Amino acid sequence: MSVKIIVTDLDRTLLRSDKTISEYTTSIFQRCRDKGIKIIFATARPIRSVKMLNLSLFFDASIYHNGAVINNGDINILRFGISPEATKEILLSVLRVDNSAKLCVEINDRIFGNFDPSDIWPGVEITITDFLDLPNSPADKIILPMATIAELSSVANVLPNNLYIELSENSVGMIMHKNATKGNAINYLSKHFGLSLSDVAAFGDDYNDLDMIRYCGIGISVANAIDEVKAVADYICDTNDNDGVAKWLEENVL
Repeated sequence: MSVKIIVTDLDRTLLRSDKTISEYTTSIFQRCRDKGIKIIFATARPIRSVKMLNLSLFFDASIYHNGAVINNGDINILRFGISPEATKEILLSVLRVDNSAKLCVEINDRIFGNFDPSDIWPGVEITITDFLDLPNSPADKIILPMATIAELSSVANVLPNNLYIELSENSVGMIMHKNATKGNAINYLSKHFGLSLSDVAAFGDDYNDLDMIRYCGIGISVANAIDEVKAVADYICDTNDNDGVAKWLEENVL
């Protein structure tokens, strides 16, 4: 099977439930790189969160915030943010409708919010704010705790055309620039490397992986993925806790 780029989601796909990567998986990824295959991770996580995982040694490029931030190595090459004006308007508009609404926003690799989200992301560092004194920089994403598609739709209906909202981990809605998707970021990086989407094998498990699973040359779902991802995948590999990504690569690529 001809694969020139491997793209993998992190949480519940490559990472085990304890947020580690096995020595076996590490060795498989190194063997792929030794064959000249480009390795990219694509995550909803911010940069600071990924740095704690020490993944840089075996990835060539990285996609953060679902595609809002694209790095080649450690160098940022593209960013799709929400303007400071639009960010403030969205946050304050939500609060005008419901002054008890819980909100967070990611700006300059820092998270600002009006509540403590540690029950969603244990150990997260947050700057508590009323959103009137935010940095004058584009936001990578706006985050609202929510658990249903119905809640998601109610927000989507009032967003401007250049933004969208997506459910993640059945716990938060993420508002982002319409170009901030994993599929769009992978398309950009594949061209950057002189390749195409047909050269890409992509692994994922959640709603924000659907576009890359659909449109990359080969889309692979882990067995623990949501049904919607399994339905559009070309293959289903073993679970994240059983080294599913590495097993599939060893069998089909190496």
